[in-house]
Parts: sequence; structure tokens; C-alpha cells
Amino acid sequence: MIRHCVFIRFKPTISVAHKAEIFDEIAALKDRLPGLLAVHAGTNVSPETGMDKGFCDGFIVDFADSFARDAYLVDEEHRKTGAKIVAAAEGGLAGVLVYDLETMD
Repeated sequence: MIRHCVFIRFKPTISVAHKAEIFDEIAALKDRLPGLLAVHAGTNVSPETGMDKGFCDGFIVDFADSFARDAYLVDEEHRKTGAKIVAAAEGGLAGVLVYDLETMD
């Protein structure tokens, strides 16, 4: 399984509603893309102040394998939502951190 983790440093002007819209678009891909197993999104709730380095929001997408993840990466709807994320992130791409883990689940 591949766990695709995306952490975002949103611009301060981005509303909670706009963040929710972005996360809803990511979650909607689950119904269309085979091998997309789960989507979890939200705000950092860690009590370790400052450890998030300003990446206070994010989402995690679980994929059955790297092939499902790769299909997601080139999907047109994902690309549109990705462009919205970059536009909403402080500093554009600099405000987005992506980290993929291969798990034994």
C-alpha cells in the first residue's frame, strides 16, 4: 500500500470553506479511481506547538499500490485540484509538502 501524505501551508486569506472544498474534491476522486482506498483530511491537531513548521492542514490518501497512485497523479481532476492547492498555498509550491510511504498494510 502507498500512503500519499500532502501537507499545506495555506495563505492566511484562504477560508475554511475553500479548504473544505479542496478536501472534498480530493475525497470525490475515491469514487472514480480504482485502487484509491481512503482519504483523510483536516487540520493539524498535534499538541507539539511549532513542529508542523506552518503546514497546518493536509490530507492523506491511501492507494492499493504504486500503480493506483500513479494513475491518480495523472488524473485530470486531480491535476485541477492540485492547481487549486498550489494557488491557495503560501508561496505556491513552497507551501506544499508531499511525502509518500510504502506500508505493509
